[in-house]
Amino acid sequence: MNDITNREDVRVLVHTFYDKIRQNAMLGPIFNGHITDEQWPTHLSKLTDFWESNLFGVRTFRGSPSKAHVNVDKNLHHSISQDHFAQWLQLWFETLNELYEGELAERAKQMARRMSTGQYIHIWQSRPEEFRN
Repeated sequence: MNDITNREDVRVLVHTFYDKIRQNAMLGPIFNGHITDEQWPTHLSKLTDFWESNLFGVRTFRGSPSKAHVNVDKNLHHSISQDHFAQWLQLWFETLNELYEGELAERAKQMARRMSTGQYIHIWQSRPEEFRN
């Protein structure tokens, strides 16, 4: 197995991962409920930009993941939990382990772990007080 070395590797990772997400019993309804079939190609391209930017230090991504996650949580009546992020992270690690090994693959795991924690904290802090558990 090889390490992640270029944008095409990132694209394969992102597409394989989100194929799993879309079929997952816990996460699929959330993602498929917020992203239409027509929107998925653009969304996957943006996610590829995101990971390419983070792994290779290039400026291809523009956007606000935190704002998007807060909006999804609001649309779901503030019901996103740590379990959702744990499932996301488990699928991310599983996909990475199936496709790649090496320094950048490990960095992608570390970054995802930090990002998932940060995103959940940001969601929780953005909730109205009555929805903070």
